[in-house]
Amino acid sequence: MTIHLHGPFADLWRDKDVFAEVTKLDGKVYRALEGRRTLRFEIDGKGYFLKYHAGVGWKEIFKNLLQGRMAILGAENEYNAVHKLQQLGVGTMKAVAYGSRGLNPAARESFIITEAIEPSLSLEELAEQWRQHSPSPSEKRRLIRRVAKMAGRMHGGGVNHRDFYICHFLLTDNDQLSLIDLHRSLIHKSVPKRWRLKDLAGLCFSAYPVALTQRDKLRFIRDYSLLFSASTLRQTLKDPLWNKVDAKAQALYERGLRKGYVQESDLNGQSS
Repeated sequence: MTIHLHGPFADLWRDKDVFAEVTKLDGKVYRALEGRRTLRFEIDGKGYFLKYHAGVGWKEIFKNLLQGRMAILGAENEYNAVHKLQQLGVGTMKAVAYGSRGLNPAARESFIITEAIEPSLSLEELAEQWRQHSPSPSEKRRLIRRVAKMAGRMHGGGVNHRDFYICHFLLTDNDQLSLIDLHRSLIHKSVPKRWRLKDLAGLCFSAYPVALTQRDKLRFIRDYSLLFSASTLRQTLKDPLWNKVDAKAQALYERGLRKGYVQESDLNGQSS
C-alpha cells in the first residue's frame, strides 16, 4: 500500500483507514463510470477534486491490449504526471493526497485528490466568448504563446497528455493557466513522435472554433518548436509533423461531423 497525504489530509486522516475515509467523501459527482468516479467536495470552504479508481478487471486490460492501447489502471498516472509537469514548469493541478493498494493490476484500488482550480474558465469556454466578442490581437497572441510553450515544455520533458484539448486548460481570474485531466498521460525518456502528433492534432482540432489566422498558427509552431531545436521557422516547417497535424485534426473534425458531436459552424472561426 502507498499513501501520500498533504495539506489538511495529513492531519484529518492521520492513523485512520484512508481508503475508508475516501469512501465517506460527499459532494458533486462529475463523472461516475464503471470503476471510476470524479467528485468535487469541500473542506473548510476550500474545494477539492477526488478521482477514485477501482480495479478495471482483466477483461478491460485485454480489450485495450487487443486495440493497441494502454489500459488506465488507476490514479498513479495522474499523480506522477502532476509532479512531472510541476518539475518542468508547466502549470497544472496541486495534488494533496494519493493512495494505492493491491498487487493485482486488474483489482488495484487507488485515488488522487487535487485542489480545485477556482474560479477559472476553460479555454473552450473562453473560445465561445471570443466568438461573440473578439479579443485584442495582443491578448490572443499572448495566450497562443503560453499554450505553445506549455505544450513544448511538456513534450520536451517527456510527457504526452493523450486528451490534449483546449477544454483541459483552465485560466484563473489571476491569469494562471493550468493543464488538467492527466489520468491518461504517459511519461517517457523522450516522447515518441506519434504521441506528439496525437496531442498536437487534438489541440488543433479543439481550437477550430477560435478565429486563428495562419500567422497565429505559425506563431504557435515557432514557440512550440523552440523547446526542441534552434532551427528557424522555415526549417521547422519542413518537418512533415506539421502537415500530419493538420491532416489528423481535419480527420478528427470530419469524424465529429459524422458522429454529431461537432457542427459545421465550429470551423467558421478558421481563416488564413
